[in-house]
Amino acid sequence: MDSRSSETVVGPRSEDRLPATTTTAVKIVIVGGFGVGKTTLVRSVSEIRPLTTEETMTQASAGVDDTAGVERKTATTVAMDFGRISLSKELVLYLFGTPGQQRFWFLWNGLFDGALGAVVLVDTRRLEVSFDVIGRLEEAGVPFVVAVNAFPGAAQYPTEELRAALDLPEKVPIMTCDARRRESSRDVLITLMRYLRSFALTPEPM
Repeated sequence: MDSRSSETVVGPRSEDRLPATTTTAVKIVIVGGFGVGKTTLVRSVSEIRPLTTEETMTQASAGVDDTAGVERKTATTVAMDFGRISLSKELVLYLFGTPGQQRFWFLWNGLFDGALGAVVLVDTRRLEVSFDVIGRLEEAGVPFVVAVNAFPGAAQYPTEELRAALDLPEKVPIMTCDARRRESSRDVLITLMRYLRSFALTPEPM
């Protein structure tokens, strides 16, 4: 017997197939500094088995990657994370998580292409790592919301204080989330979609 005839062909899992009712698919990017929880958010909220490109951090990254505040982190995204979530029977979001280290930021340009909006994950213990991230989004013209990942022991600041520290316009939504919890991560994405919808409903200036 040909050994190939006994091989089992494994197709896509039923839960990975795009719902037949889908009419709209939207690309969303999840961005933020190193170690703010981007991979965690994609994993927690994705309805399909997420694609991740995490690699173990080695001694070679010492002095290259800024691990201040995340010294216990042992793995890092080197290309992107990918997941999918259906917000309704018709609307599906494709989630692309970006790498956090600046040496991988050259990949961001491609990930931004075609993105309707973005989520900026923030760690209040290392707020400064968010400045360049937000600047890149503003330069690219990608609308975004800010989600403060509630790390244990991290200080909680009033929204307006965070807005001032990040130099954000009043219209940009800021919320707190727990990237480990599916419901919390989903709420962030719903907030982003509502924010993007407000752009569609705002008439252009004459």
